[in-house]
Amino acid sequence: MPTLPMEIMTLLGYFAPLFSARTWSYVPALVAGSILSPQRRQVSTALRALGLSQVSWYQNFHRVLNRARWSPLAASRILLGLLIAAFMPEGPLLVALDDTIERRRGAHIAAKGIYRDPVRSSQGHFVKASGLRWLCLMLLVPIPWVGRVWALPFLTVLAPSERYHTTRGVRHKTLLDWARQAVLLLRRWYPARELVVVADSSYAALDFLAACSQRPARTTIVTRLRLDAALYEPAPAPDPHRRGRPRVKGDRLPTLAQVLADPATAWTSLVVARWYGNQPRPVEIASGTAVWYHGGKPPLPLRWVLIRDPKGAFDPQALLCTTVETSPAEILAWFVQRWQLEVTLEECRAHLGLETQRQWSDRAIARTTPALLGLFSLVTLLAHRLLAGDPCPTRTAAWYPKAAATFSATLALVRRFLWTHTDFRLSPSTEDRQQISPALANHLADLLAYAA
Repeated sequence: MPTLPMEIMTLLGYFAPLFSARTWSYVPALVAGSILSPQRRQVSTALRALGLSQVSWYQNFHRVLNRARWSPLAASRILLGLLIAAFMPEGPLLVALDDTIERRRGAHIAAKGIYRDPVRSSQGHFVKASGLRWLCLMLLVPIPWVGRVWALPFLTVLAPSERYHTTRGVRHKTLLDWARQAVLLLRRWYPARELVVVADSSYAALDFLAACSQRPARTTIVTRLRLDAALYEPAPAPDPHRRGRPRVKGDRLPTLAQVLADPATAWTSLVVARWYGNQPRPVEIASGTAVWYHGGKPPLPLRWVLIRDPKGAFDPQALLCTTVETSPAEILAWFVQRWQLEVTLEECRAHLGLETQRQWSDRAIARTTPALLGLFSLVTLLAHRLLAGDPCPTRTAAWYPKAAATFSATLALVRRFLWTHTDFRLSPSTEDRQQISPALANHLADLLAYAA
């Protein structure tokens, strides 16, 4: 078995208690092989990257995913603790929540379903996609050597299709059910930290928002809000002389679409430092408080924020925040960081081989994709330890002056470290070594480090 450097073994050592001694002997090699592999993220390619393609006990590596007993949920909690200690030791925990589709086909993949493709679909064009639906929670943290916020995955939950549950005779859990459980689990892990969850309009549902906010330790949820949502004034004080149930809402307020069209609406100019990761953008916002109510649903006190561009470059949009005391500027600053979740998913597809694995058993499927997404955070943690405050070297060219490091540069840094600090010899060798020039060695290492 190749000898891995102490830096990566120290980081992986936090996960060692989750595995038996026999299973743990294969885990570091799988992680290192997945990082070094430039092709599909399969167990076979990971073994080839480490020079283990001829070992007769290769099936033991497959059993780590499809047979061994260990808890991915416990691994998620350990990974989150490492991320918080490294990048967010204090302050509110800012978490992005969204779902993504892993396009997989095969008769043995029972949990797959038919879903709306969010990338190819539009308001007037509906495109369906077949695959697995995953609910992802990512920690939004500033990365020192990048100078911007990254979304680091720590918890990924499989949300099977309704057909999957029906054929097994169990109650179907919707995406909002999984999201509620995930947020309340995170709240239970860190009851003393302020928790802020940013999500898209799919999670602007009264049941979900009320379940997350009406707790002793409240959680702040920031999502998009419909412009025609039924908003009301807070309920008046109960009248002791009036019979019947107390009122849960006050008088009806104008919809946000009416507020947007009203010339008397007071707008405040604001400059967002990084509008969806780009240059600073001036916007105008209007805000207020209300109660969102629908018959048969719990009333939800919220703060709404209307956003429009003075130049009309984008359509007006509305945000809601379940914490009324939060300032509109802070709500907007939280929400514009949510787009980093999509960037992380695309980076995982491009550089970590997401959707290229070929696991077929239910247990292996439920473990492989969360492990690949967690590998994004693990690579970031390892790079953070290797840099120790220094800037990350970036790959530039005459036609591409790269100002800041990206994940590809971070992955290349970790790969270079593994290539130069890992002993790949499986047995003593008496053969003479062939000398090559340092320039050629650096060129070959650069090609290997930046392989997709």
